[in-house]
Amino acid sequence: MTQARWPGGVPPRRHAHERSDRVPAESAKPISEVGGEPQRRSPEGTSAEEDAARSGRPSRQARTAAERGARTERTINNLPARAKPLLPRASRCPEPAALPPSERTINTIRILLADDQHLVRGALAALLSLEDDLEVVGQVGRGDEVVDAVTRLGPDVVVMDVEMPGIDGLAAAAAVRVARPATRVLIVTTFGRAGYLRRAMEAGALGFVVKDAPPDALADAVRRVARGERVVDPALAATTLASGPSPLTGRERDVLVAARDGATVADIAGRLFLSEGTVRNYLSAAIAKTGARNRMEALRTAEESGWL
Repeated sequence: MTQARWPGGVPPRRHAHERSDRVPAESAKPISEVGGEPQRRSPEGTSAEEDAARSGRPSRQARTAAERGARTERTINNLPARAKPLLPRASRCPEPAALPPSERTINTIRILLADDQHLVRGALAALLSLEDDLEVVGQVGRGDEVVDAVTRLGPDVVVMDVEMPGIDGLAAAAAVRVARPATRVLIVTTFGRAGYLRRAMEAGALGFVVKDAPPDALADAVRRVARGERVVDPALAATTLASGPSPLTGRERDVLVAARDGATVADIAGRLFLSEGTVRNYLSAAIAKTGARNRMEALRTAEESGWL
């Protein structure tokens, strides 16, 4: 073979634009075979990945990646608890969402209602139950049932009327203070009498309001009494101070109360275990102190003043 010769024996260097377009045989492989295993092609000339994409099936690469992920997850789950890697914060269980205001814990004030009138008692229960922080836990219709209900239910506040069968609300308030000092008493009555207010305070009640007070004022009075504050209508308090204390003794008051239904001296003496002469003496003293002409007038004056 004749060997080409160049001047000086050195072939000239080719510039970039003069290089041959031919590539080595190894680089002339089809694109589908470069860098790995030759891709399988269908008779139409499309690759397997293209056919899988058209048919909706995962490609071979996608299946391989999914299998690797599954093997990694199984390996992590089989590790001891201390050896498991810490997951990213985004993949951890989310923090519990904050409860809406209606579901948050509220310091509820438990209330016992004591009133002999069913209609009034039901209206008070419905009114107080509209407040989120107030709950009516029990109702009684007699004064002699209050202490038992307080011991059994343990309310925070007793909303109580004055005039009830059994014993009146003022005597029941004194009994509640002895039986359960933690329970506060709020007197709610139709009659805003000065004598009632003074006796209620002496019995240990913290509040005294009349039933014609606005609903918001009643709910606020319950909250304040539950906190240990004293709640009294200012006008009623001024009247009480001006009228002074009741002039009747305890026995004189008992005799007048026993005479409410028109009982005779003998009947009153039998009820109170007193002699008839003693009953007459108490009635005479009550009539004189009230400025009345007879015992029925003395009874009416004492009731209007709140002394009974």
